[in-house]
Amino acid sequence: MAGIRLPPEDSDVSQAARQVAAVDLISDDDRSIAADSWSIKSDYGSTLDDEQRQADAAEALSSAAYRAASDYSSDKEEPDAEAVSSMLGFQSYWDAAYADELANFREHGHTGEVWFGPDVMENMATWTKNACLEISQRNLPNHVDSTNCLPVGQPEKDLSGWSILDVGTGNGLLLQELSKLGFSDLTGTDYSEAAVDLARNLAQRDGFPNIKFLVDDILDTKLDRKFQLVTDKGTLDAIGLHPDGPMKRIMYWDSVSGLVASGGLVVITSCNNTKDELIQEVEAYNQRRNGGSREADINQDVAGRDAIFEYVDHIRTYPTFMFGGSVGSRVATVAFLRK
Repeated sequence: MAGIRLPPEDSDVSQAARQVAAVDLISDDDRSIAADSWSIKSDYGSTLDDEQRQADAAEALSSAAYRAASDYSSDKEEPDAEAVSSMLGFQSYWDAAYADELANFREHGHTGEVWFGPDVMENMATWTKNACLEISQRNLPNHVDSTNCLPVGQPEKDLSGWSILDVGTGNGLLLQELSKLGFSDLTGTDYSEAAVDLARNLAQRDGFPNIKFLVDDILDTKLDRKFQLVTDKGTLDAIGLHPDGPMKRIMYWDSVSGLVASGGLVVITSCNNTKDELIQEVEAYNQRRNGGSREADINQDVAGRDAIFEYVDHIRTYPTFMFGGSVGSRVATVAFLRK
């Protein structure tokens, strides 16, 4: 895995010291350092330099303290020593993080962390609304089935007919933002019970009782319905930080493909991938689902017709910066059509 930083070999970090550290809980400072690194700390953000991005994250994580790998694992397998930089990919990290945020809410009324910041969240919500309105006003019978057809009619009223699923919803604030914009059929899922509890409490306090929150793992979903819009703000990033990230990302797209209705949208917001990288990942997934046939590689028209997802658009208004001769953004939001 790129950017791995192993513990030093000198006597200051002995096996006994690691065992003592293993019984400690993750401190608020440690978690803050890790979260800041993952979401906004990297000077390279969403550029093409994968090794530098992961090196930055690994440095911040390892600077907090070297812990036993089993501290952060609630999955079926425990990461080895090389996976210390990937604790954000494990459920135990998020269970602990949201348990703290839930406790802070109950004691102080704090909302908790807004991943990528409120400006990105509001920008994403408004842009997603406009993308949905544009899709709603198209008449695409070749892409819409009879049981999950998208509403077509008066633009603002169209929004109320969109069913929305936010995967890895965390505190659910993105769904609150979408509700303010006119959406009403809103569901948020997270594999952390503490996150779902926090999201429910915040929605109730803030006057959004219509939003539904469920405990569900996107990689092993138990949901049995399809949605017109599936949103993801950082969940695919976290999945990719697991030591088995590449395999789990394929599982992610398999699951999402079964949750979004034909003719619906998937909107991904990421700080670890560029727009081009997300498009390439989806194209690779399409090819994999089609068996990676040579005919699909040769005949692009056939490949397009057989694709599961198709790139629609991306947000172009995020701040950009120049690095190494390339222009990049710290965050990318990309929409794909489910065909």
